[in-house]
Amino acid sequence: MKKGEIREGIVEEIDFPNKGILQIDGEKVIVKNALPGQKIRFVVNKKRGGRAEGRLLEVLEPSDLENTTTSCPHFGACGGCLYQSLPYEEQLAIKARQVDDLIRPVCGDWGFEGIKGSPAHSGYRNKMEFSFGDEYKNGPLALGMHRRGSFYDIITTQECQIVHLDFCRILGATLDYFAARNVSYYKKLQHVGYLRHLLVRRAVKTGEILVALVTTSQTDEWQSRPSQGTEIPFAGDEKELLAGWQRALESLNLEGIFAGILHIRNDSLADVVQSDSTKILTGRDYFYEELLGLKFRITPFSFFQTNSLGAEVLYQTVREYIGERRTRVVFDLYSGTGTIAQLLSPVADQVVGVEIVGEAVEAARENARLNGLDNCRFLAGDVLKVVGELEEKPDLIVLDPPRDGIHPKALKKIIDFEVERMVYVSCKPTSLSRDLQVLLENGYQVDRGCCVDMFPATAGIETVCHLRKRP
Repeated sequence: MKKGEIREGIVEEIDFPNKGILQIDGEKVIVKNALPGQKIRFVVNKKRGGRAEGRLLEVLEPSDLENTTTSCPHFGACGGCLYQSLPYEEQLAIKARQVDDLIRPVCGDWGFEGIKGSPAHSGYRNKMEFSFGDEYKNGPLALGMHRRGSFYDIITTQECQIVHLDFCRILGATLDYFAARNVSYYKKLQHVGYLRHLLVRRAVKTGEILVALVTTSQTDEWQSRPSQGTEIPFAGDEKELLAGWQRALESLNLEGIFAGILHIRNDSLADVVQSDSTKILTGRDYFYEELLGLKFRITPFSFFQTNSLGAEVLYQTVREYIGERRTRVVFDLYSGTGTIAQLLSPVADQVVGVEIVGEAVEAARENARLNGLDNCRFLAGDVLKVVGELEEKPDLIVLDPPRDGIHPKALKKIIDFEVERMVYVSCKPTSLSRDLQVLLENGYQVDRGCCVDMFPATAGIETVCHLRKRP
């Protein structure tokens, strides 16, 4: 095979997170976003050693595993879902195999207990960050998810299947309102334009909804996109524009209720959802969700598991792995809004949470007060720095790091505590595999583990491992 060559083949399997594996003329080929059993056409775009990488051009024949039709009209074009066309049991089987294939070479027999499914397979997400843009150059305004494989093109995902219908109604009303006024979107290369993102969060248990429109401060850039001939150019000021958008949302017939509608300014050059300033248009800048009998206050940028019902399965698993034996001091590192810490409070004298996002720490403290828990303490700062300054010596450590895992220097400090047991919660098994290698080299062993599917239809998976110090 040569670079640039177009070939066809049948996908044999898929490795985490989305690497379809083929064998062509005795060579291994990796083609992303191709499913096992599909016959595909691809172009070779990389060649190194005894393997090649290809870019998917077309699915010639579906896999026998796939449904011939899928309920999502955006599937394939949208980059959000990978497994939408597979039966849920098949999704679970693929994810369990992927994780076991990554962990077993490192740990050997790691007491793998299989995979636990999500209670809800569709409409499960409680948070979405939609992007403004266009589906093709100089096309009409779009609002939704990035087209698969594209940094620029946006697919309007008004019938997305992994969110509640309220998300779709809010997206549709927002798009219609700004498109009718020919309001511009932010162009990432030119750094001009107004509309950037629509952030929607909705609690499953309480039905409360928090919506934030994220824009630049470029209020003189209303009309930097070509007119499509039907829009009325907006001639008012920003206050009037936002008030009209608020009214458009409040007129919707939703199943949930608005906790707050916000306007966030973000003039960062990076394509991220962040706040330079936040204004409350109505309501408040937080909402409440409930998990396992506890109540949680969640702000726009608080870390909180995106699948509330799945989170209950995940945290029940963590509690099960920790057991009911009372522990003196527990460290909850990378604690987010303090969910795990508070769920562990009944079996600990003291729980110390460490989280780098200050807003999440404040929310965690408020949540502990809300739930009447006085044995949880939360510290703001990088685990790498804070963990070395703690005076307490933990008896048990819970790790729930971000996708890239634990910084090597932080992991060394964690190991130096020499606790008898750890529970590691991971959302990226490749990072978990790397960190487990270090832990095993330093006297630990994995004696129990399982997967929890928090992200049906997508490639994501959570893994929980119980580690014990070797005698």
